[in-house]
Amino acid sequence: MVRVRRPSAQTVLVLDALSDDPATWRYGYELGQQVGLKAGSLYPILIRLRDRGLLEAIWEDQPSPGRPPRHLYRLTGEGVRWAAEVRAEPSASRATSRPRLREA
Repeated sequence: MVRVRRPSAQTVLVLDALSDDPATWRYGYELGQQVGLKAGSLYPILIRLRDRGLLEAIWEDQPSPGRPPRHLYRLTGEGVRWAAEVRAEPSASRATSRPRLREA
């Protein structure tokens, strides 16, 4: 799988949270609370990671009484490897350099 672009800072936060314990299934809401992302930012990231084969998603087997089933997420083997690569990169390469405009 060829990746041309660096993952966003938000994606790196999600990868870091998931890679802390990659065997554990996590709820999206729990991840959002941990990394400080709202649903409108978090769920598109989770969907992209799943579509790229880096994340597994399943429905909860036994939801709490009175609650609908929720999705659970965890990294795949490829996702664990990629998260380790992203974490190993120097932090300087994470910053995007943009040219500054000179003031007239």
